[in-house]
Amino acid sequence: MPVVQAKGGVCIRSPTLPVTREQSPALLLFPESDSIRDRPNDRVERELVIRLTALARGDIAVQVADALLVSAHLALFSDANFTGLALGLKELDCEWDSEDADDGVVAIPARYQITYRTLAADLSQAG
Repeated sequence: MPVVQAKGGVCIRSPTLPVTREQSPALLLFPESDSIRDRPNDRVERELVIRLTALARGDIAVQVADALLVSAHLALFSDANFTGLALGLKELDCEWDSEDADDGVVAIPARYQITYRTLAADLSQAG
């Protein structure tokens, strides 16, 4: 994600191992849930919930993590329908109180909901 790289970090989707110091700062992306909201005709309206966690280390970790999350938020809402792939995007919640996770590591999570539609018979086709 160019926004993360511009802030000197990396974007990691669903990390299975702890993020190393060398990978910090980082924006972690976790898909939390994908539920069915409505079934109009042969379409299925879905809600995908994702969690972005800005992770930083060091003396100014709070400022770095905050700047990373703000940049990611701006990038998401610059095209809230993802060039026509989604019906909408909304922020669900954000914990602006940083968590001192481990030896100076600051993690600030934010959750978003993306509403989109697919064909009932084919998840890979937009509806």
